[in-house]
Amino acid sequence: MANAAPWRDEPLKLLPTPAYQTKKTDMWTEGASHMCNVHNALFRGFNSIYQQAPNVVDQDKAAFIGYCQTWVKFLHSHTEHEETGMFVMAEELLQEKVFADMHEGHEAILGPLRDMETYLTSVTATPLALSAQRLLAILDALHGPLESHFNDEVARIASLAAHPGSPAAGSAEERAAVAWFEKWGQKSLMEPGVADVLVFFLLNMDRAHEDGRWRDWPPMPAPVRWAMVNIAGQWHRSWWKFASCDATGQRRELYAQATLSGKAKSI
Repeated sequence: MANAAPWRDEPLKLLPTPAYQTKKTDMWTEGASHMCNVHNALFRGFNSIYQQAPNVVDQDKAAFIGYCQTWVKFLHSHTEHEETGMFVMAEELLQEKVFADMHEGHEAILGPLRDMETYLTSVTATPLALSAQRLLAILDALHGPLESHFNDEVARIASLAAHPGSPAAGSAEERAAVAWFEKWGQKSLMEPGVADVLVFFLLNMDRAHEDGRWRDWPPMPAPVRWAMVNIAGQWHRSWWKFASCDATGQRRELYAQATLSGKAKSI
């Protein structure tokens, strides 16, 4: 199943994690790989919207709009948390503006993202007015900037392993930095919304990706992961049928395509 289904891995190509590619274990390679996992969940979300939009039937349009709005919220909160948290902390640690040019990448994303947010808001009260053509045009405008920026960002973080200001391996400074970044990562996924953004992330996190290397990431007890999807997920249950993975993190046929053949299932 690894990355073989075009309906999930197109038009945005999933990013390989630096840890999987290089087998390095330094804090920056690991951090870049964790960031890459979040980016891939956003890519799977983008692809699931792009591939399903033309096939959504009228009775599912309200739920599909909710799913799309959650993706917008996820991406917006992700870039905001980077700007105000991760970028700031890394630059303070290294005593250099290593992410100065990353702000431009965010700005290139935010323009079409605002367009998508505005459009989805305009059809929320009248979901039957949702136009796949209009939605795909906005996603096409997002495609290039999003793909370019997310690739650049992961590569930049991984490259910091060679920075002269990076904490020495095994040092107390490194342990403190790793702990801070892990706490930031948890906050960036939990704070935007447990019942929407976190559920969206978990249902677009393919646990078999890269030979199952990340099947237990992010680290959380199995009962907690189950509760996040199966209990918190009940709040907006109708939205999650459009997700690329099921409640166990396994890849599945996209709902709006499966409905054409009568095989559609929810989470």
